[in-house]
Amino acid sequence: MFSLKANQDLPDMGYFQANITSEIDNHPIEDATIQISDINTPNTVLQEITTDSSGQSEMIELAAPPLEYSLEPQANQPYSEYNIHIEASGYEPVDISGAEILSGETALQNATLLPTAYSQTEQLFVIPPHTLYGEYPPKISEEEIKPINQTGEIVLSRVVIPEYVIVHDGPPNDSSAKDYYVKYKDYIKNVASSEIYATWPEATLFANILAIQSITLNRVYTEWYRNRGKDFTITSSTAYDQKWISGRNIYNSISKAVDTIFSNYLSRPNVSQPIFTQYCDGKRVSCPNWMRQWESKSLGENGLSAIEILRYFYGDSIYINTSEEISGIPSSWPGTDLTIGSTGSKVRQMQEQLNVIAGTYPQVPKITADGIYGQNTANAVKIFQRIFNLPQTGSVDYPTWYKISEVYVGISRIAELS
Repeated sequence: MFSLKANQDLPDMGYFQANITSEIDNHPIEDATIQISDINTPNTVLQEITTDSSGQSEMIELAAPPLEYSLEPQANQPYSEYNIHIEASGYEPVDISGAEILSGETALQNATLLPTAYSQTEQLFVIPPHTLYGEYPPKISEEEIKPINQTGEIVLSRVVIPEYVIVHDGPPNDSSAKDYYVKYKDYIKNVASSEIYATWPEATLFANILAIQSITLNRVYTEWYRNRGKDFTITSSTAYDQKWISGRNIYNSISKAVDTIFSNYLSRPNVSQPIFTQYCDGKRVSCPNWMRQWESKSLGENGLSAIEILRYFYGDSIYINTSEEISGIPSSWPGTDLTIGSTGSKVRQMQEQLNVIAGTYPQVPKITADGIYGQNTANAVKIFQRIFNLPQTGSVDYPTWYKISEVYVGISRIAELS
């Protein structure tokens, strides 16, 4: 790695880490090169890093504006912007213009590269301003509970966490906009990183993420766009839905929060569908009956919990619900953490899945799938957690269980197709 002196007008530091995989088989790409340059001086490389056998780069520091810029709604841009150039032997390069670095936060840049055998076109992603900083159309008001008894309307019989959502990258009637298949959790992390600042209090992050998830699952549950003749789940338009940005970085604090609560959504008594919990920034746009994002930050700073913040805006009858059914996952969460001394079929299943993962991620050691959670299993889990940016406890908690399942399904599904 080499480094040049960063912009002296940016007194704080943020962190950056890249995770690079193949778009064809989900395998990590080793020895990919990532070059980072300031967006204003794109020809001057500030740092160059490479990926290891897990497709992961080291974590580096990048200059960022003062932390307080992201804590007050003001004219100063609270994040610095960088260009990211990614290349690897046998793959088409990827360029990302406008990666956002916040003070004290870790920006995770996930990128998939397409082998040159499949394409001869370099991918370019241009990241627009954050919704709290740039100018975007205000949200069009909708009822929080959708009528579901019209003739011919399709409605799911239960709330299911989908494996994927199809994002229409534009307004609903823009037929030229591209549709993207996006894993549900990745979609939520992207939207949250685009709609709120990762520097905000944890309770505020959770409250806003719950609102984002509830809007998304309302669209899924009611088949809102499909019932209007569309072939997608949700749009990237702030006027109709939520901002999703192809190719953008996410933030580690937001990623960890989503991993913890991704199966939750907001309900009201005697209402089967997730509530369509709209929100706005509350400064440039007024929305008296919705969550106001900047005000939710202040409430979090004053010690309110996530549910207290949500009830402040949406009323006391709202509560946090959970879906037990998660599409694409072979077996549900066992209900308690698996740790040293645990035994049984859930331990064995997890060990078997880790061994499949170890075939693709060689840093994860293979273990004996005997249904007994010993030190070797704990060590393998800890390495898995490090690779996938989870707390390195060595125990399989809720986020780790579903991340293991998610990675296992991705790898084994590709293997079956091969």
